[in-house]
Amino acid sequence: MRKCCSIVLVILGCIVVSSCASVGNNKTLYFAHSLPTSHPVHKGILVMQEVLNEKSEGKLQIKIFPDGQLGSEREALELLQIGSIAMTKVSASALSNFVPEYQITVIPYLFRDSEHLFKNLEGEVGKQMLASGTEYLLRGVCFYDAGARSFYTKDRPVYSPDDLEGLKVRVQNDQMSVDMANTLGASATPMAFGELYTALQQNVVDGAENNIPSFVSSNHFEVCKYYIFDEHTMVPDVVIIGTKFWNLLSDEEKGWLDAAAKESVAKQKQFWQETIEENMKMLREEGVEFIYPEKEPFVKKSKPVMERLMKDPKLKPIIDKINAN
Repeated sequence: MRKCCSIVLVILGCIVVSSCASVGNNKTLYFAHSLPTSHPVHKGILVMQEVLNEKSEGKLQIKIFPDGQLGSEREALELLQIGSIAMTKVSASALSNFVPEYQITVIPYLFRDSEHLFKNLEGEVGKQMLASGTEYLLRGVCFYDAGARSFYTKDRPVYSPDDLEGLKVRVQNDQMSVDMANTLGASATPMAFGELYTALQQNVVDGAENNIPSFVSSNHFEVCKYYIFDEHTMVPDVVIIGTKFWNLLSDEEKGWLDAAAKESVAKQKQFWQETIEENMKMLREEGVEFIYPEKEPFVKKSKPVMERLMKDPKLKPIIDKINAN
């Protein structure tokens, strides 16, 4: 029944977008994403919506469809490609299934810390990556902070990669995430995020990996009482606009959207940090145990992932730029 409802919503969304994307001289960009409205990324999108409306004096607006109303991340990207919706927000790892360059964001320990991450994403490397999706009809607009992804487990703590042995760990449905978890010693189990809570309850998987806000908003802390700050990847979120809509915008409209995106990025980072602090306090009260393992064994064991990607002539120059930065 849920699947049928989702399909109906997608169809209805396509009909609405097709008939209402442009009214007179005003344009509305339909923006779909899968996060709840309480999430700091959604709050960042709200800032983009507000600033764009102000800068354009209502001539260019964003209408947001949160909570997966129009489908999963993959479905939203496919809707962008066929021109049924204008914009979405996806994890860079999900985007790597469509645009190969984004595979580098799932390389374990490629980014040393948040400062190193955004030094690259807001510089030459980031511009190159945002532009790389154009040939796949997916133009990047900006990157949002999605923190660091770490493992969390149900029944036993993890202090080293050896402790991951024998654990079935849910990962995102992309090859890089699978390779990352398997290389670190876990048994990678790709599945949709919406199915994970039940899978944890029913012992289909022993744990998962994600950032703190997603751990909280999904209520996975109710089942998993160990959160391990191994911080194996820093996978940003990416705001994407379909090239079919981007090419319909005038230079002035493109300028409005880029300016609104830039302002939203700064605010979203603030929302993210505030949310982390609030979530950590709540998780302690809920009895979640935080574990801070020595990272060097994880770094060492994960090296083969980077070494494999360094053999790709398209990806090696990007990785080299990041390592040198």
